[in-house]
Amino acid sequence: MNTNDRFLDPNIPDELATSIRPKTLADFIGHESLKQNLSVFIAGAKSRGEAMDHVLLYGPPGLGKTTLAHIVANE
Repeated sequence: MNTNDRFLDPNIPDELATSIRPKTLADFIGHESLKQNLSVFIAGAKSRGEAMDHVLLYGPPGLGKTTLAHIVANE
C-alpha cells in the first residue's frame, strides 16, 4: 500500500484516529443490511437482559470490522 493511498496520515496520534471512529450504528456508513441485522440482535439481547450471542465479522482489511466490534460492545 502506497502512503498516498492511506486515509489517515501515519503521523496522526492514535488518540485522534480513534476519536473520529463512529460510536453508534447510526453513525456507521454503509453495510445497511449488516447494520439492520446487528441492531435486531442488539435490541433482542437488551430486551432479554442478556449478553449478545457470538458474532463473527470477517473479510479483508479496511471494511470496518474493528469499528463494528467497538460499536457492538458500546451498544
